[in-house]
Formats: sequence, C-alpha cells, structure tokens
Amino acid sequence: MRDPAGRRTAARVEAMTPPGRDRGVDALRALAIAGVVLGHWLVTAWVPGPRGTVAVSSPLAFMPELAPLSWVLQTLAVFFFVGGYAAARSLRTAGDRAGAETAGPARTAGPAWVRARMGRLLRPVGPLLLVWAGIAAGLALHGAPYATVRALALPALGPIWFLAVFAALTAATPLLLRLRPGVTAVSAAAVVLVVDAVRFGLGGPAWLGWVNLAAGWLVPYMLGMGWAGGGLASRRTAVALLAGGAAGAAVLVAGFGYPASMVGVPGARVSNLSPPTLAAVAFGLAQVGLALLAHGPLGRLMRRPRLWAAVALLNLSAMTIFLWHLTVAAVTALAALRFGAVPGLLTPPAHLSWLPERLGWLPVFGGLLALAGAAAKRLNARVSRSA
Repeated sequence: MRDPAGRRTAARVEAMTPPGRDRGVDALRALAIAGVVLGHWLVTAWVPGPRGTVAVSSPLAFMPELAPLSWVLQTLAVFFFVGGYAAARSLRTAGDRAGAETAGPARTAGPAWVRARMGRLLRPVGPLLLVWAGIAAGLALHGAPYATVRALALPALGPIWFLAVFAALTAATPLLLRLRPGVTAVSAAAVVLVVDAVRFGLGGPAWLGWVNLAAGWLVPYMLGMGWAGGGLASRRTAVALLAGGAAGAAVLVAGFGYPASMVGVPGARVSNLSPPTLAAVAFGLAQVGLALLAHGPLGRLMRRPRLWAAVALLNLSAMTIFLWHLTVAAVTALAALRFGAVPGLLTPPAHLSWLPERLGWLPVFGGLLALAGAAAKRLNARVSRSA
C-alpha cells in the first residue's frame, strides 16, 4: 500500500538531519526508551481490593519464572550510557563554539550549557505534577482511600526519580568531563560494592542503599562519556563488558541471593533498582557492551528513511514519553474502576493468560500517550512563551 504522507515525512526528516549525525546513538536511545515503556506497561498492574482500595501488583510477583522478561526490557543502563555520550559530545561542541567566538578558553560554556540542558530535561515535569495534583485532589474529594491514591500516583510519578538522577549527572557533566572516565566508573562501582556489602553482609541500615542511586547510574554515564572521548572503541572491549557483566550478574543472582528480576517486584524484600544493587550495575555493564556491539549495525539500519524518521521523531519526544507513559496506564485503570474486574487491566496478574490480556491494552496506552505528549508539548510551548 502506498503511503505518500509517510514518504514525505521521512524525506523531510532526512533533509533536516545533519550529515554528521550519529544515527546509531539515536537508535540506541530510542530502543532504551521503548524498553522502559514496554517493560513498565507489562509488569505494572493494579488490583481492586476491599472498600474501594486499589493495590499495585506485578506478574513477576506471581510468576517469578518470567524474570528473563526483565532482562530484555530493563534498559535504563543504556539510557544513562547514551546520555553520558550525548552530554559529553554536546558540551565539547559548546565549548569549542564558545572558544571560537571569544578567541580564548571557553570557560563560560559550562554554566550556559547546564542551564539549557536543565530546561530541556525539567520542563516536562511541571505539567505532569499539575495533572497528578489535580487527580489526587479529585480522588480525595470523592472519598477515595489514601491507599488508592498512592497506588495510582506512586508508579506514575516513579520516572521522576530517575530523571532527577539523570539531571544531577547532567548538571555535573562539566566537572565529570575533567575526570578519567574509566577510573571514575570503577570507583563508582566500588562504592556500590561496599554499600551492598554493608547492607546485606553486615546488617547495615537500609537507607545506606540510596547512596547507590547516584553511584550505580554514574557507572554507565561515565562509560558513555568515555565513549564520546574515543574510549571503548574496540570490539574486544565491548565483548569483555558484555561477557563480564553478564557473568557477574549471574554469579550475584545464583550465588549471593540477589533477585533474578532486574526490575522491582511489589512485596519483594530486595529490589535491584530501588536502589540499584551490584547485580544491576553488572547487568548494566553487559548492556553497555551489547549497545557498543549494536551501534554500528543500527547506524547502518538507520539509513532507511522511514526507520530513521520514526527514531528521530521518538527522540524528539523521548523525555515526555519517559515521564508520561505510566500516567496514561494509571489513568486508564482509574477510568475503568467502575467496570470492576477488567481483564488485563484490573485483575490479578496471577496467570500467563494475563499477559496477552495486557498486550491488548497497549494500543490504548500508546494512543493516550500520543495525546498526552501533544498536550504537554503545547503546554510547554505556552509556558516557554510566557517565561
């Protein structure tokens, strides 16, 4: 079937793409976002309870044999890896441009670059918080139990945690660029190792684990910065990261009691993500190695205009998609509460049949996400004009 509109869009995107654009990196970012979105849509469930309450659940809580699903769809390390790469390249380019304009050292490029990046990262947060403030107020006025409000809002606002960490690392990029990426990544991994040893081996306080929230994601971020500087260029390095990270994660899960799931499971004693554990860091190293191996083939694949147009458009809305994807699922569940046990949406994810039922809801989530993204874009533009 002919699709002239699609061809015109692809041609327009192709014409607007700079010749030196690294399309393989954009493809990796798109895959990372798609993995996070699809993963959350498949493992986040809401189950109605007594007296109008709603609880958060997950198929992984009932069917732990599905843990390998999380190995495919938990792609946050790739997100931070590509983020570090893009930030380092962008800051170097800004510094070179500022240096050329002033005919001297580009000392002012860092603060201006950070302000611009923070605006791009944090601007989509405002509309999301406003929407959830309205939803929470409406539910409270209608007598919804606090547990229900919390069960709906907490997963939906969860991406803000990761955005906060990503924003902090982005703000620190001018400082991080002065450090040796490999040494910094190893040091951050060592911090995670010590924290886990104290928490799990010595009975240390649970709050200590939140140190890993920065240290754990600093590892792939610094590796991305190192890649931007010309490191990690050999195939041997990529294979070593993939094999070593996978082996390390397997040993930690099989021999040291770390959870097999690489995403959080409601009711589990330990989560590999909240906060990140050494197993999550090892798994992230494997993902970095795989991303390095996939970069070249993906770059060649992105020479196909329609594929590239889809990836480029997804990247333009990446942060909005990341922030809003669980909100549309939660709002769908909220709207369906009056209909009782809706299969795949408001039923316990206790059987394999729940997965195909949930898959049937993904087009609904996707359509609502597109609408939310368009609305958020208009609101952000209005706020920017009034600022």
